[in-house]
Formats: sequence, structure tokens, C-alpha cells
Amino acid sequence: MEAVAPGISYVDLTHLGRRRVIAATVVESDDGVAVIDPGPTTCLDTLRKALDDAGIAIADIRTIFLTHIHLDHAGATGTLLAENPGITVYVHERGAPHMVDPSKLLASATRLYGEQMDLLWGPFLPVPEGNVRVLSGGERIEASGRSFEVAYTPGHAWHHVSFFERDSGIAFVGDVAGVRSGETCFVLPPTPPPDIEIDTWVNSIDLIRAWDPATLLITHFGPRTDVGPHLDAAIEQLRAVADIARAAIEAGGDDVAQAFRFIARTNAYLADHLTKEEAGFYTAPAPLDQCWLGLARYWKKQGVTTGS
Repeated sequence: MEAVAPGISYVDLTHLGRRRVIAATVVESDDGVAVIDPGPTTCLDTLRKALDDAGIAIADIRTIFLTHIHLDHAGATGTLLAENPGITVYVHERGAPHMVDPSKLLASATRLYGEQMDLLWGPFLPVPEGNVRVLSGGERIEASGRSFEVAYTPGHAWHHVSFFERDSGIAFVGDVAGVRSGETCFVLPPTPPPDIEIDTWVNSIDLIRAWDPATLLITHFGPRTDVGPHLDAAIEQLRAVADIARAAIEAGGDDVAQAFRFIARTNAYLADHLTKEEAGFYTAPAPLDQCWLGLARYWKKQGVTTGS
């Protein structure tokens, strides 16, 4: 585990053996351990080993905070509850029913990932309803000897929340602050279907900015202390990639041609800002074919069509 502040660390879950793709956060105190976004079940052995190395058992976990319920963030939650039924899970009210009964979530994810589901994410077990605490935003949660403020931060997903621990100055922002896997201040928006809303996302970034955090802890990947430039880049690159998607639709052709155009132009955009090696760290958590699907759905909901 890598320390971010006293008692707060993150774990590189090395998803499918790849570094700098998914980070889980661990908060320690004498009152027990909290985990923020424990990641998918395929990475649970990595998380368990990191905890073991720090002298932490699964039985020590008291709380799991979920920024949202996507499989790369929340997938291991039910498995952890099966091992430790005393864990309390905090999740947004729109995501909570799908943690209790994940059948619709898994059906949707299977349409996206197909035969790769098990390889990528592993089992997604239900969480007992009695362990779930529902959030809407604006709450203050006391856990692991700390006070966490909650903000509702949709745009990437309608069930996305972020957490702020004011004493440390750390904001735990899931995917709302985008993907940044290198030192370059370039932030790629992960835009999978079905919930992408551009203006809503920008408003959520501004909510994070209003906290005036000293550090952003992003799931993809790690802590960032250049908060203002990072959030500025997140908005700039969100709008830029969204504009590329709109142009791909307006240029015409069938869905395959539009997708090909978007991926080619986005790869060129990445090449303008990143080395080829760096770009690979970005597109692992934000595959461009999935980014296309989310943005294409968004623009078509806005009435954008060929030649519009």
C-alpha cells in the first residue's frame, strides 16, 4: 500500500497484471478499517495481500464506501460481505437496489463485455439489504475515526457520489475526475453507456472544486495534488472528446463507420498529448470503443444526427 496521508493509503490492484489501472483506498484507525471502491473480484487476492502485508484482516473492515457500482469499483463488495457480514456499505440511492439484486446490472454489463465478463471482473455477489446505507448527497459519515462529506456527482453515472475527508484534504472522486495514469496533466473521461451527461459532469467537477481539496484520489489512477490544473484538464478533455464523438456522428456513415472515425480521431488526440506507452495506461480503464458507445448514446439523445 502507498500512503497518501497518515492512516490513508491506496492499493494498485494490478488488474489482469496491469499496473496503474485500478486503485482501491484503505483508511485505517483504531475504530476499524474503511475501504473506498474495493475493485472487482478478479483483483480481490491483490487487495487481500496488500491488507495482509499491512496487518489488516478482512474481519477488520467495518465500512465500504462506493463512489458508484460499476464492476471495476464495486465488484468485490458482495464477496467481502460474504466473508465479513459486519461490513456497512454506503452507496447512492440509485445504485443501492443493484447491489442488493445485481441481476439487471450484470445483464447490462454482459451486453457490454460479452464473453470477457468473468475474465475481467469475476463474480458480483449481492449485498444483504440490511448492510446497505443509502446516500443522496449532502450527508456526513463518521467512519474509521474520520468524518466524510458526501456530494452527489453524476455525469459519468447517475448513481455516482464522491467523498471528502476535510482533515486530510483528500477528495475520493471515483471516475468523476477522469482517468490520469501518468504525470502529464491530461485527463481522459471514461464515458461508457448508459449514463453520460456532459453538462451534468462539468457541474459535478465544479462541486469537487468547491470543496477546495488538497488531493484528489482517483480510481484510475492514484493521488493528484495539482487539483486546479487537473480539474481544468478534466473539463477541457471531456468537452474535446465529446466534440470528437459529435463530429463522428455528423460526418455520416453507419454505426461502424462512425465508431471507427471516433476511435481513430481520439487516438490521434491522445497522440498529441501522450506517448504511446502513456496512452495505453489511459485506454485500459477507458477503452475507446466503450467511450464511443456512451458518447454516441448521449449525442443521439440530444438529437445529433448525420449532417446536423
